[in-house]
Amino acid sequence: MPEPADERLLRAARRLCEVRGRREAFGGFLPDEAPPDEPSAYRLQDALHACLSAAGWGPLAGYKIGCTTPVMQAYLGIPNPCAGGVFATTVQHEAGEFEHRRYVRVGVECEVAVVLGADLPATAAPFDRAAVAAAVSACAAAIEVVDDRYRDYRALPVPTLIADDFFGAGCVLGPLVAGFDPFALARTRATMAIDGQTVGAGQGTDILGEPLEALVWLASSLARRGDGLRRGQIVLLGSLVQTHWLAPGAEVRISNDPLGEARAHFR
Repeated sequence: MPEPADERLLRAARRLCEVRGRREAFGGFLPDEAPPDEPSAYRLQDALHACLSAAGWGPLAGYKIGCTTPVMQAYLGIPNPCAGGVFATTVQHEAGEFEHRRYVRVGVECEVAVVLGADLPATAAPFDRAAVAAAVSACAAAIEVVDDRYRDYRALPVPTLIADDFFGAGCVLGPLVAGFDPFALARTRATMAIDGQTVGAGQGTDILGEPLEALVWLASSLARRGDGLRRGQIVLLGSLVQTHWLAPGAEVRISNDPLGEARAHFR
């Protein structure tokens, strides 16, 4: 008798969770495990989140959204946003300290983040910019920590990358600017420096033309799955600078006008 689809999904999630826990390079799913499309990938991602939380990663603190800017869409060759989870144990504030050896191939991205002060439940859909802006309580500059935990990510289908949180490995949030007008995120500008050398710059409008559109996309995507965003969760809206992979000892600094700075050291 064929294995039920739910059992295959749980088996794939458990295997992916174990591979991530061992910090092994993932080569891809078995043929009967691989999610065939993005809706299937997000179902597998949800199962992975339950496995990771049970394995000690803590609760889901929020989400990251990838491929929302032209620079990242061109870099990864993916034309649409893709989301992943962010776990409480992987979030640091203002000056993050990380062990380089705890990653397969660690990198950083230059992000704009929001913190929610109200729920955005599935029952409130459809969403628009005004609706999601009203739920934002604070904004921040952020460094997203990403991990290329794959033997060859360019050889993997997009649904496989989504199922594994789309490279997500944590973040450093800069100072939380309470009451910052979310519509002003479009006017922010940021640079990223590694070991004192500027490696890229961008502005808020690089994120889907209007950063709040990324939050609309995420809230809508979750609503289609019967889920929603919750008060207190963080959302990384997208990287203004192409991913940069780090050598041991790297020092990273994000400077955002006017949101401030975030720093990270990979000892």
